[in-house]
Amino acid sequence: MKVQPAQRAVTLGQYIIENRATVRTTAKKFGISKSTVHKDVSERLKIENPALYEQVKDILQINKQERHIRGGMATKLKYEKIAENKVKYKY
Repeated sequence: MKVQPAQRAVTLGQYIIENRATVRTTAKKFGISKSTVHKDVSERLKIENPALYEQVKDILQINKQERHIRGGMATKLKYEKIAENKVKYKY
């Protein structure tokens, strides 16, 4: 049985708040697309539970401000690992 979109929006919103999760991690957790998560928490949640929507909006805004830092760290780790492997497997 499918969950109603309004109920799903509340569940997703609660998960984002409890875990300070990103849209991407929330989508992976629930096995749905990022677009669905974004639509649920930005449109449906606003109608269903405005107080929860405000809290989720704040967390998503923080995530948006931090995403360039997370991307930079991921790139840094990637190249550190590549350099490590070059040293490790050098003949």
